[in-house]
Formats: sequence, C-alpha cells, structure tokens
Amino acid sequence: MQPRARILIAEDEAIIRLDLREMLEEEGYDVVGEAGDGETALKLAAELRPDLAILDIRMPGMDGLTAAAKINEEELSAVLILTAYSQRDLVDQANKAGAMAYLVKPFDKHDLIPAVEVAMARWAEAKALAGESRDLGERLKTRKLVERAKGVLMQQHGLSEQDSFRSIQKLAMQQRKSMAEVAEQLLSKSET
Repeated sequence: MQPRARILIAEDEAIIRLDLREMLEEEGYDVVGEAGDGETALKLAAELRPDLAILDIRMPGMDGLTAAAKINEEELSAVLILTAYSQRDLVDQANKAGAMAYLVKPFDKHDLIPAVEVAMARWAEAKALAGESRDLGERLKTRKLVERAKGVLMQQHGLSEQDSFRSIQKLAMQQRKSMAEVAEQLLSKSET
C-alpha cells in the first residue's frame, strides 16, 4: 500500500479550506497543515515538507504566487494554484512561479483530485530530471578531469591512453577515492 500523500492547504477563506480538507481526506490524502496567508504557507512548507502545497492566489500579506515561487525555488514541494481567476496573465504568472497545476474555483472533487495527481506527478518528473541532470553534469566533469589526467600521464610517462586510464583506475581503488579525486591529484602534482 502506498503512503498517503501529504498536503498543505493555503486559502484565506476558512470555508473553502474546510471543503478542501474534507474532499482530500475523503480521497485518502493526509492534510498536514493549513494556512490563511502566503507567509504562513511558506513557513509550514519548510517545516512540514508536504508532497503538495495547494495555494490560493489572492491571500493577505504574501500572495500565493509569491509563496509558490519561493516554495519552488527552495524545492519544498509541488504546488497547485487555486483561484477564482482564470485570466491568461495569472496562468502565466503561476507557470513562472513553478506551479505544477492550476485549478479555478468553483470546483468539485472531480476537478480537484486529477489536478492534485497531475501536480504531484509533474513534480516527481521534474525532480527526477533535475537529479539526472546533476548526475550527468558530475559525470561530464569527471570525464573531463580523467581525460586531462590521462593526457598528463601519456605526456610525462609515455603511457598509452589505455594504460593511463588503467593507472588512474588502479590508484583510485588503492586510495579508495573516486577517479575524479585521483585525476585532480595528478593534475595538481603536474602543475607544481
């Protein structure tokens, strides 16, 4: 059985917050926090680390779009924007703030649940892509270091490319370090 998704609700109208909580809990979601303004929503998102933050656009103090941008920037959770307004510029602003879904009031459970699922799925995809991008960046950095270190070994010791690679690999195993660390050592020694 999958763990229940944890959701934060930020809506300045208490009756809508109550309706949201009821609909979500009826569908098996766990509402972990509620806020009536963007600032409180941001604090709760940082503290509770929900799977999803449902944010109304118009709230006192910090609005939902500002809170969404900060939640997204800090990678705290997926964001679903909830609003009574469907103007194109607001949709664009929500998109720029990193919202994963947009739901217009009035809504019912048949509108809410698909929006929740889409927002969380898009968030999971975005996190996976970001992780892959970081991994690829690290691998590229390692490859460049190893290539440079191989060049140094080939030039200074007259080794073949394959033997240079094996030397770096062997040193990494002996020293229990990554090939990138060994390559950096070799490069720093060659510079001095």
